[in-house]
Amino acid sequence: MKGLLKKVIGDPDQRLLKKLQKKVDEIEQLGEDMKKLADSDFQKKTEAFKERYENGEKLDDLLPEAFAVVREASTRVLGLRHFPVQLLGGIILHDGDIAEMKTGEGKTLVATLAVYLNGLTGKGVHVVTVNEYLARRDSEDMGKLYNFLGLSVGLNVSGMSKEEKREAYLADVTYGTNNEFGFDFLRDNMVTYNEQRVQRKLHYAIVDEVDSIFVDEARTPLIISGSANRSTQLYTAANSFVKMLKVEEDYTYDEKTKNVQITDAGVGKAERTFNIDNLFDQQHVQLNHHINQALKAHVAMHRDDDYVVQDGEVVIVDQFTGRLMKGRRYSDGLHQAIEAKEGLDIKRESMTLASITFQNYFRMYEKLAGMTGTAKTEEEEFRNIYAMNVVSVPTNKPIIREDKPDMIYKTSEAKFRAIIQRIEELYQKGQPVLVGTAGVDTSELVSKMLTKKKITHNVLNAKNHEKEAEIIGNAGQKHAVTIATNMAGRGTDIKLGAGVIELGGLYVLGTERHESRRIDNQLRGRSGRQGDPGESQFYLSLEDELMRRFGSENMSNMMEKLGMDEDQPIQSKIVSRAVEQAQKRVEGNNFDARKQLLQYDDVMREQRDVIYDQRNAVLETENLRSIVEQMIHSMIERNVQAYTPEEEVPEDWNWQGIIDHMNATVLDEGDLTVNDIYGQEPEEIVEQITDLVKKKYDEREEAFTPEMMREFEKVVLLRVVDTKWTNHIDQMDQLRQGIHLRAYGQNDPLREYKFEGFEMFEEMIASIEEDVSKYMMKAQIQQNLQREQVAEGEAVHNSVTEEKQKSQKEQERAKKKTPYVKEETIGRNDECPCGSGKKYKQCHGR
Repeated sequence: MKGLLKKVIGDPDQRLLKKLQKKVDEIEQLGEDMKKLADSDFQKKTEAFKERYENGEKLDDLLPEAFAVVREASTRVLGLRHFPVQLLGGIILHDGDIAEMKTGEGKTLVATLAVYLNGLTGKGVHVVTVNEYLARRDSEDMGKLYNFLGLSVGLNVSGMSKEEKREAYLADVTYGTNNEFGFDFLRDNMVTYNEQRVQRKLHYAIVDEVDSIFVDEARTPLIISGSANRSTQLYTAANSFVKMLKVEEDYTYDEKTKNVQITDAGVGKAERTFNIDNLFDQQHVQLNHHINQALKAHVAMHRDDDYVVQDGEVVIVDQFTGRLMKGRRYSDGLHQAIEAKEGLDIKRESMTLASITFQNYFRMYEKLAGMTGTAKTEEEEFRNIYAMNVVSVPTNKPIIREDKPDMIYKTSEAKFRAIIQRIEELYQKGQPVLVGTAGVDTSELVSKMLTKKKITHNVLNAKNHEKEAEIIGNAGQKHAVTIATNMAGRGTDIKLGAGVIELGGLYVLGTERHESRRIDNQLRGRSGRQGDPGESQFYLSLEDELMRRFGSENMSNMMEKLGMDEDQPIQSKIVSRAVEQAQKRVEGNNFDARKQLLQYDDVMREQRDVIYDQRNAVLETENLRSIVEQMIHSMIERNVQAYTPEEEVPEDWNWQGIIDHMNATVLDEGDLTVNDIYGQEPEEIVEQITDLVKKKYDEREEAFTPEMMREFEKVVLLRVVDTKWTNHIDQMDQLRQGIHLRAYGQNDPLREYKFEGFEMFEEMIASIEEDVSKYMMKAQIQQNLQREQVAEGEAVHNSVTEEKQKSQKEQERAKKKTPYVKEETIGRNDECPCGSGKKYKQCHGR
């Protein structure tokens, strides 16, 4: 092993590998001791390691002995003994870095070392694969080893019930795909009961084919979207209703603050118009919201001042600059309310309920590691975004594959003729060929041409993973011709059949260069595993996309001047270097695009963290009264300040506006008058209103029992937060789509997005506090009080869909969690049953 490391002269990882070699030597020295263990001793070893960890010993200290235990157990259970280079890979994974190991070097086995060591913590280790076939295969194959060692193994795939998923996540080791782990995180932050969560805190993940997940899929976010069929009828109905309302009688309006509040008389009209008993009941939350937004659209929003109508669309006007803000939409349904007011087509509200990029999901793990055959070309990206170094691990045996120079043809037609001719030669000889194509179209073209030549072959299009693995597994047999897109078959070795080594091993033929060197290297790496012979060569034409993009005209002219035949290729190191430089430029551009996406998503990440933390507090805290009171106090303070601006003298303050606003949200008419607050400082007014609210809160709690009040707090908070948040996600998405236009005005789009996104988030928080205050103090707690999800979601990414059926156990649990509420429902205007003679809303209905 030491001799092998010395051969890696000039490798930038050499110093680190030499340092890690000392640990490898330690592990090897323990080998003989481990051989003496009886099979029953291995689980005892695991228990002893766990105890040592709990007593304060670090995993780094346990590493040599733990790795030696896994190595010996693997030899007995799987018949596979880790090579010294595989021990190196395991240490790199434990350190939270990326182990770059060539194809066929046994990355699946390497992972078992770091998985076992980190699994001793009991916090859960996630092994992330690119497809469910590999997750199933590895959980079954490697699961035998973990079970022998005394660790539990779970499998997390789509279509499982929450009970099954929860069980999988509770295991010491959980296998699954990147999509499923990410979607489970989003779904967990949409539950209405803490017990419905499936994931634990994200501890440690090892990502297989890390470049595919962190680079190739980094620009596609995971999205949980709801039904697109949300009705726009309520906007129309609310719009018609508010046209009948009269100022001062049915609603109050303060021009300075643009605050519109419906009065008790207005509430009464709404109840009669829509034939309902109580506008503030939970079942009428949507109607109440639509009426308020319609009222604001008619009274506070003025055409050609706040917005203009262009080409049948409402376009917001920036109040500071006067410029049109195309792409920006008013949040919380106000935009749709204005569309209804103006008689325009009402655009259905987007129902993106939750979204996250892989970049931000995986950065939430306490520790992250990855493995792949090709990551060095993207090392800067891994270091900058994930704080992970890429360490190239030497191969167990030297690579003897022959990588031949590119064959470059003038036309695409000539290139494909040459490719088919070469495949035919190799087929006759019996040497297996793997034809790598950049896209499905090319693979189908080559397949048609081979069929005409009556050459038997297989085509891989990555649609059937299980069949794919089988085809790739047989691609090394004599006379095998396999056509595959460059990404197909990752994670499965191509083993050579009998007599193939003598024929020269697997021949890899690339039909064009990919824009990423990493993908080309992956294709080459299919051949020459574990010291096997092999060959690789790329066939290019001056008409290929990459060649066209980077100046193939000069070369074409040169070939014509030299009188070169169309079917005569050139092999030039200068051309190959030029192609590589072109690839580097494209890689740089793609990295910049992914980096920019992350910068935009980081704005949402900060906001997502705040909302998810608030949701967690709601689910995990038994008594939310202090949180609700804090929200009410914040709402009171903000509105009192709005009506009592510092720049105005107290005589000009809108004292009546304060009373109207508080009567509409947290107090009842008559609780507070202008005379009660006139002449006081804003702080005193806030304190006085807060005291009244607390007293009213006490009365409500007394009337409805503390248990019901606690559950009602959760119902209201979850409903309001989820409704506002899903709406906000949509508005941020609309803003994101149109923000690039700001560059034409010499403004930095990212800076504008951050600034406006922060403003929108602040508005959302204020809106949450306003609604929570109103429903907590005005709504009647009624029969069958139950937490409900704002909407059913569907997962959107790579055709993965959200399972919609809840298990029987979950439904039973939801029933158990529903608190008992008294049978009769009393109308707001009915006489209070306590015998006071007052209306219920003025007495125990407060």
